[in-house]
Amino acid sequence: MMNRRLSGFTPSGHLHLGNLLGALRPMAAAQDDHESIAMIADLHALTLEHDPATIRALTREQVSVLLAAGIDPARTAIILQSQVREHTELHYLLESATMHGEAARMIQFKEKSAAGGPVRLSLLTYPVLMAADILLYDTRHVPVGDDQSQHLELARTIATRFNRRYGETFTVPEGIKTEGTARIMDLANPAAKMAKSSGTGRIGLLDPSDVVRRTIARAVTDPVGVVRRDPDAQPGITNLLEILTACTGSAPTGFTSYDALKRAVTEAVEATLAPIRARYAELLTDPGHVDAVLADGKARVRETAQATVQRARQAIGLLS
Repeated sequence: MMNRRLSGFTPSGHLHLGNLLGALRPMAAAQDDHESIAMIADLHALTLEHDPATIRALTREQVSVLLAAGIDPARTAIILQSQVREHTELHYLLESATMHGEAARMIQFKEKSAAGGPVRLSLLTYPVLMAADILLYDTRHVPVGDDQSQHLELARTIATRFNRRYGETFTVPEGIKTEGTARIMDLANPAAKMAKSSGTGRIGLLDPSDVVRRTIARAVTDPVGVVRRDPDAQPGITNLLEILTACTGSAPTGFTSYDALKRAVTEAVEATLAPIRARYAELLTDPGHVDAVLADGKARVRETAQATVQRARQAIGLLS
């Protein structure tokens, strides 16, 4: 049996070039070797102030972008977290095996609490929901970046504790880092990762050509004047070279100016994004297709989800 792999995307903003090169492409490449699930984590988007209509629109957009970027629903179940109710049921069962201090030391909650102002209870408990997302499907492999490793460790801790106290119930997941995956930084601030929130240094997967050109043209460089990889001294140039390498599949050489490098990056990014924009436009003409994909994904994962929750209910002491 192939190892099951789960990847999640929160509809808190528009997917960007970093998501494509760091997550979507590796997911598409692994579809033949893994039983894959792609989850739109819409419940996670409720942990902060939000507009309901925007969440719904971003959810549909993200499903369409996944399809346009090569995620094949015949090989990868694409699901909406809120439509598989076992996520929330398992969430509560896992909360009953999680300590307050474990949730409170998660980085997002700590940072938001330290900043002052109101903090939603869901922000405290959503790492446990994330654990439920992972454990629900007997997931063995979870692609994680450095910013998500803490959440995966919590999921592993909860699963191990639950198994020891109540009997073997959950598969303890493992984090994986896809070899050769590019780490794409913000073009305006190469010290920070490219993020879904709007900004002058991000390239959205659906950004039109003129926006892509302007964003790359304004990318931060340095006064050194030499095109080379040097993450410490030349993070902006290094980031542009990483993007070019990831888009073309080969290491770039021979650039004598920053302008020439930026032109090459622009051409490579445009060649990468143009087919995605075109496919996305096609999907917009058939809005029922997204609903059909989500319904099919839900049907495919439901049996596993129900079986896991039933095991957990029985183990923790609830009547069948």
